[in-house]
Amino acid sequence: MTVSGSKDFELDVADYIEEAFERCGLEVRTGYDLKTAKRSMNLLFADWANRGLNQWTIAQKTFTVTSGDGSEPLGADVIDILSLVVRRSGTDFALNRISRDEYLNIPTKTTTGRPTQFFVDRSINPVLQMWPLPDNSTDVVIYDALVRIDDADNYINTMQVPFRFYPALAAGLAYYIALKRAPDRVQMLKTVYEEELTRAMDEDRDRASFRVAPDLRNYSYV
Repeated sequence: MTVSGSKDFELDVADYIEEAFERCGLEVRTGYDLKTAKRSMNLLFADWANRGLNQWTIAQKTFTVTSGDGSEPLGADVIDILSLVVRRSGTDFALNRISRDEYLNIPTKTTTGRPTQFFVDRSINPVLQMWPLPDNSTDVVIYDALVRIDDADNYINTMQVPFRFYPALAAGLAYYIALKRAPDRVQMLKTVYEEELTRAMDEDRDRASFRVAPDLRNYSYV
């Protein structure tokens, strides 16, 4: 048996568009076909951000606090924060996440100390709010952020998507294009897309060990 020995198969934006049009029974004929398909691809990535956790879009970020300032702009590329710690003198302290309502009801927001809680204001440009306010300018905040997938800007660009999500991306783009250009194939392509995406997301999970033990505190031994 002779194998290629190659593991670098990768599609660029134009390849995905061509594949999607073929699944719709169409051909790319005009510049507008490319433009509308690229727009659909970017909207598809927004849908993926709403679907749940994409492991490859997790980025660890850091910043040094400023004494008395518990607010930190996160940048428009950040969708959400998954976990956050404050590092002080080489030790990491986890912060508990609170809701907007809980943050609003903190009576003394000017209290200073080592932050123990945080709230993410998920506006267009998200902002991190910590409480108590930092009492020094040396602690380092380390957080895992869920960030946006890079846009499909140029047709020769490859996409920021792992190999295992290639089928889902092609299927999703075909479905989105069918909504506009091939209504007779919408239901079929939607089914394929949902199946492909479900398989990919089921595989794209954290495989940490998990153990369940019964609570025997209410049992007596004879």
